[in-house]
Amino acid sequence: MKHIRRMMTVLCIPLGVSLYLAGCATMAPKYTQPAAPVPASWSGSKTFSAEGAQPPKKVVADISWQEFFIDKQLGKLIEQSLKNNRDLRVAVLNIERFRALYQIRSADQLPKVDVSAGASFQRVPETLSGTGQAMTTHQYNVSAGLISYELDMFGRVQSLKDQALEQYLATEQAQRSVQISLVSQVATAYLTLAADRERLQLAKDTMANQQESYKLTKSRFEAGVSSSLSMNQAQTTVDAARVDIARYTTLMAQDENALNLVVGSQVSAELLPQTLSETVTAMKDIAPGLPSDVLLRRPDILQAEGQLKGFNANIGAARASFFPRITLVSSVGFGSTELSGLFKGDSFAWSILPRISLPIFDGGTNKANLKVAEVDRDIAVAQYEKAIQTAFREVADALAQRGTIDEQLAAQQSLTDATSENYRLSQARFDKGVDSYLSVLDSQRSLYGAQQNLISTRLTRLVNLVTLYKVLGGGDTNSR
Repeated sequence: MKHIRRMMTVLCIPLGVSLYLAGCATMAPKYTQPAAPVPASWSGSKTFSAEGAQPPKKVVADISWQEFFIDKQLGKLIEQSLKNNRDLRVAVLNIERFRALYQIRSADQLPKVDVSAGASFQRVPETLSGTGQAMTTHQYNVSAGLISYELDMFGRVQSLKDQALEQYLATEQAQRSVQISLVSQVATAYLTLAADRERLQLAKDTMANQQESYKLTKSRFEAGVSSSLSMNQAQTTVDAARVDIARYTTLMAQDENALNLVVGSQVSAELLPQTLSETVTAMKDIAPGLPSDVLLRRPDILQAEGQLKGFNANIGAARASFFPRITLVSSVGFGSTELSGLFKGDSFAWSILPRISLPIFDGGTNKANLKVAEVDRDIAVAQYEKAIQTAFREVADALAQRGTIDEQLAAQQSLTDATSENYRLSQARFDKGVDSYLSVLDSQRSLYGAQQNLISTRLTRLVNLVTLYKVLGGGDTNSR
């Protein structure tokens, strides 16, 4: 037991020295957050905000998707996508990978202690023994020691650890960004399917009406009351509706395929939307807030800043390469020619092998590595600023559309009502023989186009709300 205590005492000396010397600061430059290269207000905020409107009580990033998306079917689809979507799974696995890399870098700061035991047996022939007789030697040993541990006196290992930490944190933000985009994709695919279902139903209703009109026109033609031109014109409206039915049937199938992809599994029929008119209240309205609130909360911007911090830390490692690197190898243990005497007598042994390497001539490698690290940092600064500008532009675009979409929807609704009345009057004039069927045909086409455009405008308004929620940083369950 006395020998064991002596071994641990000697081993703790280099361990303590190494841990003390490793606790120094890095040579990385002090990080300063770059100024946001964007205006202090949204360019479209005036058109969006109502006169006398109060500032938002809650930042959009704090509004969970469960609170924003009111439609229960859509909520269930989003829940399924967060469990099954493969892109989100890859993002989560990337977090695990970079967490492990960070743990590896963290472990490099601690001494690695190895315990080993061995034995060797050797026969020396009589011609080499020096005694004229063959000899057999036996050696037994047991030892513990440090394995090539670097004393981080200039912060090289610490800088690499800091870089790994920032990369790990950046992947967490990347996962949040993927999740926000996924919620938006599911909602957009859901609304698009609802719109195409309503367009298909409109085409079917139009064809049914036109078929009745065609039968009536054909009967009038056979009775000599109507001309063949009117009958053929009525036939064209039926065929046009048939074309649209086939087209929207294809689009519906493609929409369902897209929804299945983003959800990550086959969507059951009861969770599919019926028509867009039934989902116009599927979401809450939101206010944009201030740029600083959005830009500080968006995960893609936080990801870009994390990568910038990582490159900044890497400069410290490149600078430390110009200075001496000290590594320490030590061992302490027992050795004996007999196994029974391994822990007896004067069998105690120890060794400390410090090694210092100082770069004298490397052909400019260290200088080039430092230049690469500095340029990488400058590139990351530009990418961070570009991420802010892109985010600002996305919000400004969404706000610009949001400021006029309600007026556009109201105008389209008025146009649809007017063309519907025009179609009714044209049909009445034709039935009384006052006007030709060409007038009825034109008004019917105008009404059908107006109804389709009304569906498109409603879809645009809802998708704009989804986009605005996404670009303002909403949709992250971690923000609740």
